[in-house]
Amino acid sequence: MRNLLILVVVVSTIVATNVHANTGVAIVHGTGNPTDAYNKYWGSKFVESVRQGLDNSSNLIVVNCNFDKYMWDDAAAGCLANDLYNFINSKNISDLVVITHSNGGNVIRWIMSNPTFDTRYPTIINNIRWVNAMAPSSLGTPLADAVMQGNVFEQSLGWLLGFKSDAVRQQQVSWMAYYNQSWLLGTSGRPSLPKGFYTIVGTDVESAIWDPDSYCGGYFENVGLETTQNWLDRCSDGFINCSSQRGAGTLWFNDKDRTKGREPLSHNQSRRQCFNLDVILRNDI
Repeated sequence: MRNLLILVVVVSTIVATNVHANTGVAIVHGTGNPTDAYNKYWGSKFVESVRQGLDNSSNLIVVNCNFDKYMWDDAAAGCLANDLYNFINSKNISDLVVITHSNGGNVIRWIMSNPTFDTRYPTIINNIRWVNAMAPSSLGTPLADAVMQGNVFEQSLGWLLGFKSDAVRQQQVSWMAYYNQSWLLGTSGRPSLPKGFYTIVGTDVESAIWDPDSYCGGYFENVGLETTQNWLDRCSDGFINCSSQRGAGTLWFNDKDRTKGREPLSHNQSRRQCFNLDVILRNDI
């Protein structure tokens, strides 16, 4: 299906000789309230590598919004909609590729699923080519349940998930099941999203001290994720089960099918310059 969509885009570009798509990229973080997602959430090397895929390097935005709130909150989806809407209009973007991670996938799905909720949403949806979602928490994660229950995960996952925020509450498995059946599109049994939502799935965590690959994205973060993986399915990235990552949209690829050295992507590595992930995303633009 993805190859077919690429063919359609190419053919449409050739036929519509009087129309030149102006491509832009929006990079959308996951849970948290960053003021400098460029450096602290993604890392400048990741962003600048992806930027190389653009004809016009200035057509890129790195979003900073409060994704500690519920996905529909004005500080979350409202902030994202404002940034994307202004970016599209100020840069005359007609072909928007959205790259997102973790809970950011839920926020962009909210926008794509509820076009009448906000007057800015239709413009955003109409100009999106597709969304590339790394390790999206589409079906929630048992670790969010654990945090809300106040057990050890609340402390051990504070660096990644945060504490008892609205976003963490939202990502509990039963809560996401309700949202997916009531408000969000793209999951099993629900209508499709209006634009493609393609997932990259992290299937494992490696943290062996002698393995250089374990240090990509932060060694101690990977150690923590390998610990939390004990409470998840065998197939997980240390934070989200593979089944949840694949829960909405269309599988693009499982990490080992495309990464350099067939390396797995932990939840932390899927937002960093690890194992050619940045090059894959760059080439997709």
